Amino acid sequence: MVLEAPRVAVDGIVPRDGRVVAILRRNEPFRGMPALPGGFVELGETAESAVVREVLEETGLATRVVRLVGVYSDPGRDPRGHVVSVVYELEATGGTLKPSSDAAGIVLLDPQALPGMAFDHARILEEWQK
Repeated sequence: MVLEAPRVAVDGIVPRDGRVVAILRRNEPFRGMPALPGGFVELGETAESAVVREVLEETGLATRVVRLVGVYSDPGRDPRGHVVSVVYELEATGGTLKPSSDAAGIVLLDPQALPGMAFDHARILEEWQK
């Protein structure tokens, strides 16, 4: 897919019992790899509401935004084209952890021993911990 302008995405960091909630990607790119829950911001939607929606859709968790972690804009971070991601830390407020939507599964990652991850998500988590 060739994009004419950068697209805006969101990713959510949801700490849980000393670990971080991640999905296993159902679709390419990076099928089967762990990734932060997230997705594209829809027209008319704020980044904050988009990250809460995406985390709910992919993990079953209701959340609230705690803080902005950062904006990741390297043009090569997504093989589908130039995607700028706004990353938030969230707090779980309800729901049941279960994969849905684009998630093939859910994993809880030890932030001190991260596996290879989709996109630049390992880097994002390393910076989040600083």
